This record gives sequence, structure tokens and C-alpha cells, in this order.
Amino acid sequence: MSEYRMPSLGADMEAGILAEWLVKPGDTVHRGQSVAMVETDKGTIEVEFFDEGEVDVLLVEPGTRVPVGDPIALFHHEGEEPSTELPGAKAAPAQGGEPLPPPPYAEPTRTSTAPPPPGETNGLRASPAARRRARELGVDIQQLRGTNGVVSLAEVEEAARLQTEQAGKPTEGGQPAGGKPEAGKPQEGKDVKRLAMRRAIAAAMGRSKREIPHYYLETTCDLTDTLAYLETFNRNRSVRERVLPAALFLRATALAVREVPETNGFWTDDAFRPADHVHLGVAIALREGGLIAPAIHDADRLSAGALMAALQDLIGRVRGGTVRSSEISDATITVTNLGDQGVDKVYGVIYPPQVALVGFGRVVERPWVIDGNVVARRVVDISLSGDHRASDGHRGGVFLNAVARLLREPQRLMETIQ
Repeated sequence: MSEYRMPSLGADMEAGILAEWLVKPGDTVHRGQSVAMVETDKGTIEVEFFDEGEVDVLLVEPGTRVPVGDPIALFHHEGEEPSTELPGAKAAPAQGGEPLPPPPYAEPTRTSTAPPPPGETNGLRASPAARRRARELGVDIQQLRGTNGVVSLAEVEEAARLQTEQAGKPTEGGQPAGGKPEAGKPQEGKDVKRLAMRRAIAAAMGRSKREIPHYYLETTCDLTDTLAYLETFNRNRSVRERVLPAALFLRATALAVREVPETNGFWTDDAFRPADHVHLGVAIALREGGLIAPAIHDADRLSAGALMAALQDLIGRVRGGTVRSSEISDATITVTNLGDQGVDKVYGVIYPPQVALVGFGRVVERPWVIDGNVVARRVVDISLSGDHRASDGHRGGVFLNAVARLLREPQRLMETIQ
């Protein structure tokens, strides 16, 4: 018998609500397969299985809040006997009441205790929390599009906000189109969710500043020739095929990590543990506020074009509530890019247990000296937040210089390096 436990989906996570099972007893599960949907303060995340086996017992019902590390299912490997005994641990329901006993049940529950909204027959999946919130706000899930077949809690609340705005718009006679809207209700749910997320972020960042001895470095890189190359590259491509400077930033960071491996890995058990892969975390702002930084796996093996596609896919799934647990927990170094917000420089806070964070500002035109002449050039400021336990200013400087050098080699960035 083996136990599948509630995974940690970030340094700030203490527990999660098991929203939905994607498997049932008797199913064969493989490494990397999504087995459940878990709601955290930062959204609904698909949690994956990192073993091979057959599901025996689902210990936790949807809607249950489970601490990180507690068993949520039993399974057995090929050649082993199926599990017949249940552990004695109990998990607390998400919203009050007595602790739930851990009896097995045969099928994954896809409905909450109350009936689903009328007309929910379009094949979309939604967590019990999303369905419950849809009932509270009067949102018909059938009318939502979902992302990859899944309706998220954020999408439900956004739909409710739009309904309220529409109801409050005046008609030709000057009266609201749908009568007086029920004030405050959609916003109230958003405020609770936003507050929970801000608390989670504050906990992680507070821990980072307490435990990590940060040092900060900055350099400026001339991108004029690189951007001219990129403009030529994109000229005859469709909008979806174009590569933006953000992809070059990711590519240059991923390759620079190869040269300075002290920036890529984790500080755990009072020691630096270098990572075997470059899983590049990307800070992505959420529509309801806050941000998360899921990883693009093996970023150093991808061309800038492939990174552009991966970034677009990741942003869409993060904001649609279908990010995977491995993407949340696997990042080995993080990049934040606030250039599109008009920010010239950014000095980030390292996300533990990582040991470095790279920041890019906006591309601006500045005076630049070339061969004794002052000319206008397009440049970007790049910063490094480093963990002094894993590296120092000298190695951090080597890293930043590598990033800047690579950004001046656009042809190399566009290639796939094995």
C-alpha cells in the first residue's frame, strides 16, 4: 500500500481544498497524470501523480480542506496487493462542521451537496466551490466558456461582475436595464479571495526577507540591434507567430544559468542544492489581483520562439485556472518583467527555497556613447536579487553580464540548443 498525499503547491501553502477528483478507484495512473483539482489561495490547480500504480481508495471527499502532507488516496504498484486498510487520520471540512471520516467511495464526486445550476449540461467541469459560487451569484455555468473544459472560481466571479454592470446600465428611459442590482455581493466574494491571496503572498515574502540574505545587482543592456533583428524576424509572421522581447529575456536568462549554476537551485537543510534542470518561473499577474510564478520546464532547451508559445499557453492557463501542480512547485529560478507596466527597474524578492530572481524593466530610449559619440539607443535595465548563502556579488555580476551578452546575440537566442 502506498499513500498519495496533499502536495505542497508553494512555500506559503499550509492546506488546500480538494475540489474534484479526476480519477476513481480501479483507475491506472501514470507519472505526470492529473488526478485531482485543488483550490488554494492563488487559484485552482491540477495536481499530478508522480508514480505508477492503480488507485485503490479515495480518502477525501470534494470540498474537504486538507493540510499539506496528509493522505488523500491509497494506491498500489504493479505486483502489489490492493490496499484494504485505511489510515485513521481525518480531515476537516472546508467550511465548519464535524471532521469527516475517511471512508472510501466508489466514484469521483462531480457535484456538491446542492443541485447544480439549471442547464449545466454542456460538458464543462467546475469545482464544487465554483458551482456553489455560481448559485450564490446567479451565474449560469452553461453560459461560460471555461478554459480547457474547466470553469474556474475566478471566471464565475468575473461573469457575476459583468452581469451586475450590465444590470446597472441605464436604458433609454434612464432606468437600470435589469432593475437595481444586488449591491456588494459579487465584490464581497472577490474581496475575500483577494485578501486570502494577499495574506499568502505576504507570508511567503515575509519569510523570504527574514530568512534570505538578499543582495541586489543591476546592469543596463543595449538592445537596439537585437530589437531591429526581431522586427525583421516578425515582419512576415502572423500575430500569433511573432516573438516578443519577453521571450528573449527568458531565453537569455535560461542560458546564463548554465554559465552560473549557483543561481539555479534551492537552499534547503542549510545547504545549496543545485538543480539538474532549468525550470524557469515566470511571474504572472492574476485578474483578481496578486500573482503566481509557475515554471516553463527545461527552458534552456527551447528556442525563443518555443518559449514565446510556452509563455502564451502558460498565461492563458494560469488565468483560466488550469495550471498544473508541477508548474507551481518546480521553478528553479524566477523571472519578473514589469516593462509592460511602465516600470524602468524592478528589484524582486526571492521566492523560497529558490536562490535568485531576475527582473527586467521596460525598453526605453536613452543617450548612449558609441565610439565617443552620443547617440539614442534602446536599452533595458536588468536586475538580480541573489541569495548570499548560495552566491556572491562576483558570481552575480558574472551572471548579469552573461544575460546582457546573450541578449546582444539574437540569432543564438532564436536557435534550439541541445
